[in-house]
Amino acid sequence: MSEKPTNSSYHVTDFRNLTSPIVDVRSPNEFRQGHWPGAINIPLFSDSERETIGKSYKKESRLTAILKGLKVTIPNTTKLLQKIVQTTNLEKSVNKSLRIYCWRGGMRSSSFAWLARTIGIETSLLKGGYKSYRKWVLNQFEADLPIRLIGGKTGTRKTDLLNYINKENIYVIDLEGIANHRGSSFGSLGMGNQPTTQQFENILAESVYNFYRNNAVEIWLEAESSNLGKCRIPNNLYTKMKKAPILEILKTRNERVENLVNLYSRNSQTELKDAVNRISKRLGPQKTKEALTAIEKKEWSKACEAMLDYYDKCYEFELKKTTNINSINLSGLNLKSSLDKILKEKLNPL
Repeated sequence: MSEKPTNSSYHVTDFRNLTSPIVDVRSPNEFRQGHWPGAINIPLFSDSERETIGKSYKKESRLTAILKGLKVTIPNTTKLLQKIVQTTNLEKSVNKSLRIYCWRGGMRSSSFAWLARTIGIETSLLKGGYKSYRKWVLNQFEADLPIRLIGGKTGTRKTDLLNYINKENIYVIDLEGIANHRGSSFGSLGMGNQPTTQQFENILAESVYNFYRNNAVEIWLEAESSNLGKCRIPNNLYTKMKKAPILEILKTRNERVENLVNLYSRNSQTELKDAVNRISKRLGPQKTKEALTAIEKKEWSKACEAMLDYYDKCYEFELKKTTNINSINLSGLNLKSSLDKILKEKLNPL
C-alpha cells in the first residue's frame, strides 16, 4: 500500500480529543516508569538498545546515533509492522489511525509513524512527546479544587462510602484505589501491584481532568497521609487537601472491629504477621505479642483490638491539625442510609 501523507502533531489537549488508539514507542522501562493511561507500548528499541543509542548521541554525534538506530530498526521492520497490526487490533477497525508519542516527540515517534503509514495507517503525533504530557499532568494540581475530605478512624468504611456515592454534583477520586494501597502497614494486603509514583500522578491527573468534564461541584477524597505505600500524593494537591474541610465518620468500636475483620481476615496469617511486625516498635512489645498470638489462633477480633488503640492515636494526632471538621455518627447504618444522612447534613462550606 502507498504511504499516507498525514502525520500531524497535536498539543496535549487536542491529542486527547482524538479517538484512535495511543501507542507509546519508548523503551519498556520508560513505559513502566510512567505513561499516558491506556496507551499501548510498542517499543522501537529495547532498554539496552536505547541506552547504547543515547550514549552514542551524547558522546559521538547525532548522525552516529541515528545510524545505530536504523541498524537496530531496519531488521525488525516486519516484526514491528506485525505488532502494530496485532496489538492495536486495526484489522477490524474502520478508521485505521493511531496516536503516537515518544519522549520528546522526535525521531522515535516520527520513525514509527512513517512505518505505520507505509501500511495505510493515519498517524497523529503528540507535540513535545511524553515530556509535554507530564507537564500537563503536574499542571492539573495547580488549580484551586473544591475538595472535601472524608475522615474517620480505621474501620469506619470510608472508602466503601466514597465508592457508593453516585451523585452527579459530587465527583469521587479513590486515592487508595489508584495507588493500590490503603495507607497503613496492612495497606497492601489484598491489593494489586502498586503503580510508580509517576504513574500514580498520571492516573490522578486524568481523574482531576474528568472532574471538570463531568461538571461536578465538589471533589470528595479520603483523608490520607502524604504517602500511600510507595505512591506519594503530589505536593500541590496534598497542600490543598490539608486545607480542605473534613467530614468525620463516627462508628462504634464494635462495628469498626467487625469491618476490619471482614476486610483483613481473608489474608494469610503470614501476611498479617508481617504487617504487625512492620509496626512492632510503635505498637510496643505487649501489643505486638497479643496481635501475633491472636493471628496465630485466628482470633481476628482480638488481633484488631490489640492494634486499634495505636491507629486511633495516630488518627487523633492528625485530626488536631485541622479545625474545619463536621462529625457525623453513622453507627448502625448501611451505606445507603449513611449517604442519605450525609447529604441531609449541613456541611461546612468549601
